[in-house]
Amino acid sequence: MMSHIRTPQASEVLAPAKSAFAPMAEIFSNGVDDTDIHRLPACETPIPVTQPSLPPLEEFIPYLEKIWDSKILTNGGPFHQQFERALCEYLGVNHLALFSNGTLALVTALQALRITGEVITTPYSFVATAHSLLWNGIKPVFVDVDPRTLNMNPDRIEAAITPQTTAIMPVHCYGHPCDVDKIQKIADNYNLRVIYDAAHAFGVRDDEGSVLRHGDLSVLSFHATKVFNTFEGGAIICPDAKTKQRIDHLKNFGFVNETTVVAPGINGKMSEINAALGLLQLKRIDGILLKRREIDELYRQLLEGVPGIQCLSDAGEKVANYAYFPILVNDAYPVSRDELYERLKSAGVFARRYFYPLISDFPMYRGLHTAQKSNLPVASEAAEKVICLPMHPGLTNEQIHHVVQVVIGCKG
Repeated sequence: MMSHIRTPQASEVLAPAKSAFAPMAEIFSNGVDDTDIHRLPACETPIPVTQPSLPPLEEFIPYLEKIWDSKILTNGGPFHQQFERALCEYLGVNHLALFSNGTLALVTALQALRITGEVITTPYSFVATAHSLLWNGIKPVFVDVDPRTLNMNPDRIEAAITPQTTAIMPVHCYGHPCDVDKIQKIADNYNLRVIYDAAHAFGVRDDEGSVLRHGDLSVLSFHATKVFNTFEGGAIICPDAKTKQRIDHLKNFGFVNETTVVAPGINGKMSEINAALGLLQLKRIDGILLKRREIDELYRQLLEGVPGIQCLSDAGEKVANYAYFPILVNDAYPVSRDELYERLKSAGVFARRYFYPLISDFPMYRGLHTAQKSNLPVASEAAEKVICLPMHPGLTNEQIHHVVQVVIGCKG
């Protein structure tokens, strides 16, 4: 029995899609014995947890030819400008600044708001979240996560606030929105800034529009592993033109004109090649999201009723992006999460234990008093129980069935 992560009620979990397929649990309960899992053949082609979605090369070549002809490779060229405008329109935001990657965007977002002292954040994320704080000389303060969504638990924030606290940095984990209203209310009460690490949340919408409009700033990643990629890339969603201008200066070494530098900026500019790919990817993204939704529905249908396997539910978003497919391996499952991970790998399925270890377990953080496992019981348990199954538009139904066959066929 899970001690900290409760099993949601039926109304809280995404309903499985109706289909002509029989539940896989029933199929394999009639046909797989204790030793069959060890005889499952590995796939001829390994199944990665993610795979970059790319357009046909012949569609990208005309963009490259324009770059070669213009000789403009960076510094806010025509594709960069077009991509910023097109992305604002697609995401439903007024201002954004493009970056060469999401980590530099996080670092710069903190600089843009002049954040110092302590920042409350989550241990259940990729290390870049907390690393961006250290790069700015800021002390991370970890708080536990919500047992249902695995996002920062707003009920744990106030107890972590000290006179040195200047901001909150939550993460929309797996693309599921945080409890933005509660977080903003706390921030307003204590005069704190809110910077969302929205690396997973491209295209996600709540009842009022894009989740990226919440907080003072939201930071996106366009890394190759993300739902929307530009090879490498990122962006900061800005509330107004003045903030965008400051960020644009900071990502260009602090220059405001040819001879004037106003801040110790960095080189965070997105290249023309990355921006060109982004423009082309925007034409394809709706189809990519649709395919991801279909894969999510098939997984949920096939895994329905498997003892010890819990498909994580959404967080009430109106439009999801299906960035990941995390499952929780409960004590009722015959083997541990780590054993399942190894058996999947032996069968040619390369799942990932997102997020293990916790950020707070790495050497540069474990000395912080808020990094102790006693302070983070839910996150600590999730780090030992959650595994993300392959999720990308290139997956075939046959591959998905193979993944599920391994999960269902595991015996102790």
